[in-house]
Amino acid sequence: MALVPIFRQLTLEQQREVAAYARPVHVERGATLVRAGEPQARLFVVHDGRVKLSTTNAEGRETILKVLQPGEVAGEVWFLTGDRPEQDCVALEDSRMCVFEHDVLAKLLRKYPDIGEAMLRSLAERLSSAERMLVARTLADVGARVAAYLLDLPATWGADGIATVRLPLAKKDVATLLGTSPETLSRRLATFEGNGFIRVRGAEVDILDAGALDLRARGA
Repeated sequence: MALVPIFRQLTLEQQREVAAYARPVHVERGATLVRAGEPQARLFVVHDGRVKLSTTNAEGRETILKVLQPGEVAGEVWFLTGDRPEQDCVALEDSRMCVFEHDVLAKLLRKYPDIGEAMLRSLAERLSSAERMLVARTLADVGARVAAYLLDLPATWGADGIATVRLPLAKKDVATLLGTSPETLSRRLATFEGNGFIRVRGAEVDILDAGALDLRARGA
């Protein structure tokens, strides 16, 4: 619970109480957790594994919107608005997660209003992220798209204060997601590294200058 943003502000005792309401679920690679347009009354937290959120157009072309990693949540919007999901949620690998039914979540929210406040904060951050990526996607500059993508990945912080993100997909898949080629993606990463914005260590990327990356994401 301490890793989940919407529960992070609760005390340890409160987190344990919330955990008691969670229903553990194991899903196999390729399993669909949520289908776009179908009624959905659950919020789920990824514990282990990865889950992709994607949309498919009328021609059958899939667009990956996000890859959820451990500690990340899906379902806040459906809970808060009552709308049906617009994305498919599919496990990219065998995954474990905690599931909260909406009626249970409503009870927890009444008891702990901080959860609702954290949900709104999470949604605001996601909106900011979506706006940044939208701006980046409208630019011809692939570098802006790459910078925005790196900033939107969940980060872990080292003792040295440096944030590290991990590419959740193979570079060829990240390139497809960003509408470019693997070679161009590699060149942009190398350029950012040469400029001192990042340090690349295989699938892990250290963010050395988030401010410069943000400017780059916005086309500056």
